Amino acid sequence: MASLKEVRNRITSVNSTMQITKAMKMVAAAKLRRAQDRIIQMRPYAKKLNELIAQVSQGTEVGASSPYTQVREVKNVLIIMVTSDRGLCGAFNTNVIKAAVAFINENYPTQLEKGNVSVLSLGKKGSEAFARRGIKVDNEFTDIFQRLSFDTAKEAAEKVMAAFAEGTYDEVVLVYNEFKNVATQIIRTEKILPLVSEETEEKTSNTDYIFEPSEEEIILELIPKAIKLSVFKAVLDSNASEHGARMTAMDKATENGGELLKALKIEYNRSRQAAITKEILEIVGGAEALKGA
Repeated sequence: MASLKEVRNRITSVNSTMQITKAMKMVAAAKLRRAQDRIIQMRPYAKKLNELIAQVSQGTEVGASSPYTQVREVKNVLIIMVTSDRGLCGAFNTNVIKAAVAFINENYPTQLEKGNVSVLSLGKKGSEAFARRGIKVDNEFTDIFQRLSFDTAKEAAEKVMAAFAEGTYDEVVLVYNEFKNVATQIIRTEKILPLVSEETEEKTSNTDYIFEPSEEEIILELIPKAIKLSVFKAVLDSNASEHGARMTAMDKATENGGELLKALKIEYNRSRQAAITKEILEIVGGAEALKGA
């Protein structure tokens, strides 16, 4: 049985940890509200823009000739993986990293074997995980959450778009956590380049549109914007999901700390009772010895 001093030290340590987890939960809750509002406001616009792009990009000559809609033989692949910069958010990072690894192994085993799979990490945790696996990692935008805005997401998207247009990559896939609620994040894998799938092309190739000011001007403006918006939406989704996961993890940690604290207090009381009982027995034993003398 642990000494009274050891148990007291453990109780003090657990109390200090619980204060930290409570504070982290409150901070995450405050940040979550703002992040949740941003992604909820973004989704209708992103959805409508993607629907429009899906309809016009391959339904018109200009859209079909865009460098971002060209379907090529897949030799080189880029995975854009969105993780957090910090831990203490439960299985948030682990889940998205595992999903990315499984997706690569399932869909690009040949490219992976040849070393033709690269990862653009938005968030430090993803960069660290894939660097250990020997996969080429671009760390340029690992600090994206330190300066979260459309401009920073646009920079990452423009770099990827330029590489795709030059033929450096033949497919680009986003892997991220989609925010559903505080306790639930859904892993999404979304191919953003080339922009339109063959199924969409078949469904929309016969659609007629009237363009103002001109077909070329509108299509060439909307296609890059839709790609940039997809990256920004994934970052906002992941940001809200991270705060939700951290809030849930810290709440659970505080709850577990409370249970541990109860157990330690019971152990402390038992140890203290045992020490008092031992002292009483020693006193009684001494008194009986004196009587006998």
